[in-house]
Amino acid sequence: MISKLRLLFLLGALWAAAAPAAENQVLKITIEGDINPISAAFIETNIDKASAGQYECLLIQMDTPGGLLESTKSIVKKMMSSPVPVVVYIAPAGSGAVSAGVFITLAAHIAVMAPGTNIGAAHPVSVGSGQADTSAVMSHKVTNWASAWIRGIAEKRGRNADWAEKAVRESVAITETEALQKNIIDGICSTQDSLLLWLEGRTLTLEKKSLTLHTRGAVVVVEEMNWRHRLLYKISNPTIAYILMMLGFYGLFFELSNPGAVLPGVVGGIFIILAFFALQTLPLRAAGLALILFAVILFILEVKVTSYGVLSIGGVIAMFLGSIMLFDEAPGFPVKVDWRVAITVTLATAAFFVFALGMALKARLSKPTTGQEGLVGEIGVALSDIQGRGNVKVHGEIWAAYSEEAIRREEPIQVVAVEGMILKVSKLKS
Repeated sequence: MISKLRLLFLLGALWAAAAPAAENQVLKITIEGDINPISAAFIETNIDKASAGQYECLLIQMDTPGGLLESTKSIVKKMMSSPVPVVVYIAPAGSGAVSAGVFITLAAHIAVMAPGTNIGAAHPVSVGSGQADTSAVMSHKVTNWASAWIRGIAEKRGRNADWAEKAVRESVAITETEALQKNIIDGICSTQDSLLLWLEGRTLTLEKKSLTLHTRGAVVVVEEMNWRHRLLYKISNPTIAYILMMLGFYGLFFELSNPGAVLPGVVGGIFIILAFFALQTLPLRAAGLALILFAVILFILEVKVTSYGVLSIGGVIAMFLGSIMLFDEAPGFPVKVDWRVAITVTLATAAFFVFALGMALKARLSKPTTGQEGLVGEIGVALSDIQGRGNVKVHGEIWAAYSEEAIRREEPIQVVAVEGMILKVSKLKS
């Protein structure tokens, strides 16, 4: 009995020794586009997932032109306290880490770039167009704040703090080769596989503990946004959200102007809901939205009130200013509607209300051409002498008629009024 137990124990030990070790795993996400609350939540969620799932590291492949200040701050704070290594990989070729992307790259435990990429241009922009003094003071304050923030990030990660500050103050941008030489990044890798080999054996210190990466041959688990987040991420672009909102306004206006059309109301409602869904992720200014609504009111009043174009001019100005002011621009992290789109939408809206609604009003006020009302002013001929009452022929139809003056047979007449089935006529004046 004892010998059998020994044999089973020996076989179990041999099987355990022969069994392949569990494969290491790397969690990967991709960020392409603006940094906004959706991408921030996506990154933060996957940092937690990588930590809970015992992944070797979280790999963030990134290509961004920048984004929102609050979202960037949220991402950086999460990365700086992450219990799992965060690797930022700027790729593929042609990609870049601009503005907010610079802060995120510097906050990573390991930063790597692919050949043909760039990083930099994080200088804050001025605010308050037309207010030079105020803008200069605000820009100076924000530049100092951003410089101190990015320097602190760089020093924490042991990177070149002087260049990081210069990226903010002078808006410098460099290639991957220069970034490596200046100690902005840790390496250059052309592919994901070469990156995993390069990471193998690297030692990091997290939460006062030393950690060695084992990524050679690791399984890369790709985590993607679900359809709801992908949709919101796409429409969270300020210009797209603005266009959706305006299309929604148009659709609802068409439906209210033509009750029962259904399609414009349905489409407009969908666009409005999508726009408001996106606007909740953006720093919306109530004043900008109020100006747009005020402009629509002015355009509607233009076709009802004789203002000689004053209301239309006011509507154009209000809509353009509202479009430009719709979002709150944080210096250094601009979020705004493309001015070319704003001008196009403003002019198109003005043309629609002034022309289309003007034509509708003109048609409503014009003389009827059908029915009994359409007979007023028409020319015909008397079929009999009219001395009080008689018959006339108008549009090939014979009508009973009366006149306050004597009219001879075959004499041209003109319809003055329609009273039931009797026409009031008069002699046709030359």
